[in-house]
Amino acid sequence: MVPLAHTAVLKNYFDVSQRLDLNPYHLLSSAGIYPALLNDVKQRIPVDKAIDLLEQSAQLSGCETFGLYMAEQRQLADFGELSLLLSYQHTLRDALQTIVRYRNIINNSLEMYLEEVGNTVIIRIEVVSEFNAYSRQAIELALGITHRFCTALLSQKWNPLSIHFSHRAPHDLTVHQRIFGCPLEFGSEFNGIVCTIAELDKINPQANTAMADHAQRYLDIDLLRNENESSIIFDIRKSIYLLLPMGRATIVQVAQTHGVNVRTLQRRLETSNTSFSSLINDVRQVLVFRYLKNPNYSLAQVSDILGYSMPSSFTRWFISQFGVSPTVWRNNNAILH
Repeated sequence: MVPLAHTAVLKNYFDVSQRLDLNPYHLLSSAGIYPALLNDVKQRIPVDKAIDLLEQSAQLSGCETFGLYMAEQRQLADFGELSLLLSYQHTLRDALQTIVRYRNIINNSLEMYLEEVGNTVIIRIEVVSEFNAYSRQAIELALGITHRFCTALLSQKWNPLSIHFSHRAPHDLTVHQRIFGCPLEFGSEFNGIVCTIAELDKINPQANTAMADHAQRYLDIDLLRNENESSIIFDIRKSIYLLLPMGRATIVQVAQTHGVNVRTLQRRLETSNTSFSSLINDVRQVLVFRYLKNPNYSLAQVSDILGYSMPSSFTRWFISQFGVSPTVWRNNNAILH
């Protein structure tokens, strides 16, 4: 399966690229995206091509905040057909859970999970590409859009506690501070937003149950069509990306996340000639480098994040996968992405 997203994911691309003296038509064509497609919000494009476009544009312009500049101009209406349903949800929690439910309609690569810890909530967000490449621009675009959405839904009364990025800080924090207006943490264990439970349960002034029910019936048709076209393997892998650093990447938890029982999940994986343990291993192979490149984490912490109870077990696994110890790899590649 090739992960797809609505062309709305690149809304504002022309404005931002031209403002930074780039030729958007040339860059779109180079990325394999026909520029005229962006005029039709019903069209879907490969997510990996969009990610490559954002990273290339940031590099050529010398702008570390290219994705955030795009997010800064987003409106609630930019969620397409989903906008109506989101606009009428009772609380911010309801609206975010709606995004979780219908996220594949917007972007097959988007993964979101709400984790409650005491009196706080972590809104974990990942953009999982087909080729496993980490994209700073895609992550900041997704976080920026989510933040803008929360602000719009609560009529500017949205007050998150902090914003977290697993990549390094930019040289200039001005744009991040202007857009988010709260403490920022870079080199974090996760990408996401932290807020209080009270914040999540704030009432949406525009809430309307009857209108929300009407919009949901319409979207459920699209959701069923999308689920029939999507890959169960890719969807499970996305869930593991978020759940593994939380210590919750068990087959029971993943099955629950996808609304099926464990045996059903196992049968689907067997039909696709794979297993849950194989998918866990695939995700570990990708995530391990994100954390090893981050000097904020000791090898013991990396081991724990990846689900190993003993650092020695993590070391043996790493050597079996990559032929060198994690210590040697870190010494040779200690550059935070």
